[in-house]
Amino acid sequence: MALFYPDEVHITRLLLILRKTYPGVHSNQVAFPGGKIEQGDKDILATALRETHEEVGISPSNVTVVKELSEVYIPPSNFMVQPFIGLMTSAHSFAIQESEVERLIQVPLSDFMDNTNLFEQKITTSYAKNIDVPAFKLNGYTVWGATAMMMSEIKELLEQVL
Repeated sequence: MALFYPDEVHITRLLLILRKTYPGVHSNQVAFPGGKIEQGDKDILATALRETHEEVGISPSNVTVVKELSEVYIPPSNFMVQPFIGLMTSAHSFAIQESEVERLIQVPLSDFMDNTNLFEQKITTSYAKNIDVPAFKLNGYTVWGATAMMMSEIKELLEQVL
């Protein structure tokens, strides 16, 4: 869930999380709140809303989903991800899921839209060596991979209307 919301001084922010360090392919990475579908989830949107609630403490009733984005395949974990854009109309308190989330990264919309924060980074993964990937430098963190791909789509959509 790419969640946009106003902070306490009415600056629009985009919420990212820093995942905990653990043995796994997405350890210590910057991401959107989200996760795997569970048996009780009605559909993939319900999964995104449930995971947002679990990971950052925002009730689904406080999120207005405005757009379904393009699916993104993530080779290291062999998952197809369906991202959504959600809006909150007022500031809310967050409550992180201590077992999965190291910290919240609350990015001002103006920083997200600033092209000087967008660059390409060379990485080596388990399936490719020295490849250029889109990346964002936001709040001191480098956001790359699938999250950066989703963010690039969101940025392009916002550029069309702002």
